[in-house]
Formats: sequence, structure tokens, C-alpha cells
Amino acid sequence: MDLALLRTFVAVHRAGSFTRAAALLGLSQPAVTSQIRTLEQQLGRPLFLRQSRGVTPTTIGDELAHKAAPHLDALVEIAETGLDEDSSLRTLHLAGPPEFTAERALPALTELTGDHGQGFALRASFGNAEETLEGLAAGHHDLAITTARPRGALLTATALCDEEHVLIADPGWASHVSGAKLRRKDAHVLENLPVVEVHESLPFVARYWASVFDSRPAASGTVIVPDLRAVLACAVTGAGLAVLPRYLCASALERGDVVALLEPAVPPLRTYFLAVRTGTLAMPHIARAHERLLLAASGWS
Repeated sequence: MDLALLRTFVAVHRAGSFTRAAALLGLSQPAVTSQIRTLEQQLGRPLFLRQSRGVTPTTIGDELAHKAAPHLDALVEIAETGLDEDSSLRTLHLAGPPEFTAERALPALTELTGDHGQGFALRASFGNAEETLEGLAAGHHDLAITTARPRGALLTATALCDEEHVLIADPGWASHVSGAKLRRKDAHVLENLPVVEVHESLPFVARYWASVFDSRPAASGTVIVPDLRAVLACAVTGAGLAVLPRYLCASALERGDVVALLEPAVPPLRTYFLAVRTGTLAMPHIARAHERLLLAASGWS
């Protein structure tokens, strides 16, 4: 059996689409369709059921993928290990949310670059969960950090870390509510305070309100800036209250630039996932970066 046909078959099985598999393989869609048809003729059985949106593997297709994929991944690992002696050939493409990627992921990965590291180049791009997962599926990225767990067989995700969210404001605004001994039932105390957020929909504040106060925020955004680091800067200057990841505002809290308005017994959390295309961890530079991020995340708090 032609290994090229099996490689195309596994790509289609993981992608769930001839079009997406063609993009990942650098082939035209007709070429992928032709190769799958040839393989089906050789086996005498259909491997996929064609649908309006993509394809679904038959029982035979699932069985073949289960048997063939690990061996094809092992062959890729052998080939990539042989190439890995020339570090100039390896470039890692990482995507994720701007603040988390800049503050946590990149400092961890830059230790693996340069002459004294493991010798791969690093390219980073920023985007939301949908954008990064689409780019990963299309082959534009090697690793994606996202707050959404991907579905399907094309992408594999591992929980990276949990992010605690904190309700903060500068000391001046905090004095307006300190006498209220803010509790879960006291969300109304905050309704007249200005809000700093990353979007008009108040995603961080709304999530915090739902988790802690079991309600929706009544206030609207006073300052909207599409970067959490800018939200912190505005909150420090007294622009209003904000909800931020604790890692991002920990130093400001320690300095007293801002204060936590509430410390709930069970703080709101958001989980980050580290996603790859299934099978690509056979490539040493991707595997090293994946392992390094998981190791670094074990020490994040």
C-alpha cells in the first residue's frame, strides 16, 4: 500500500474535510479526492461518507486510521529527528491571546531559542480563541494557546493552567465600597462605579458577576481598550473598576496601585489549553516547546 495514500487518508481523517486536509498537505482538493478514491478502490471499501460539510469516516475508515496513524507519526518523528541536527530548519509558530502569550508563554519559550538553547526560531502571533484554533487547523501555527477546548480529531488539547480573576480598582474608588463590607449579595454597591474593559460586552466583568454575584452587571463600560495590560494601566490611574487575571495585576496589588474589592472563597477561574494538530508532537521542536510550556505552567499561580 502506498504510504503517500495513507498519509493523505490520515490527514483527511483528522481534518474531517478534503479541503482542510489539502491545505495541510499542500495539495489541491482534486488531488486529495483522487488519492482517497484510489485507496478506497484498493481496499474495496468506502473509507468516508461524503456530507455537505466535510466527511465522516466509516467503521473501516476509523479502523484503518487507528492502525495506520501511529506508524505514520513514528515515521515523521524519525525523519524530523534526522533533520533536527540543522536547527536553522526549525521554526516554531505560536499563537495565543496577546497578554498571556507575552507575559507567560514567550518568556518560557525563549529559553529554547538561540545558540545556547535547543536551536529553533520562534514566531508568535496574537488572536482570540476562534482565530488561533482556525489558524492552527489550517497549518499556520504549530502551537495554540486558547481558552476554548477544540473539538474533533484534527486538534489535540491539553489543559495548561487555570487563571484566577480579581475584581480590582485604585484605592480611591475602593474607598467608596470599603465600608459596605462587600459580599456576594452586594453587587448593587458597585453599579455606579465606572468600568474598564476590553470589549463593549464586558466579557471579564460579566463572567465575574455571573460567578460571584449570580447576576449580570448593571453598569456599562466607561473605558474600552482591547488589551488587558491597558485595562490595568487605566485602572491604576483611577478610570474605574476592572476584572483582571491575578498574574497580570499581582505586582500592582503588591505595590498598592490597585486593591482587590472582594476576595471570594471560590474565585472565578478560566482554563487555558495548549493545542496542537494531532500527530505533530512527533516533530522534536514542537514536542520540546509543548513540554516546556507544560513544565512552566506547573509553576504558575
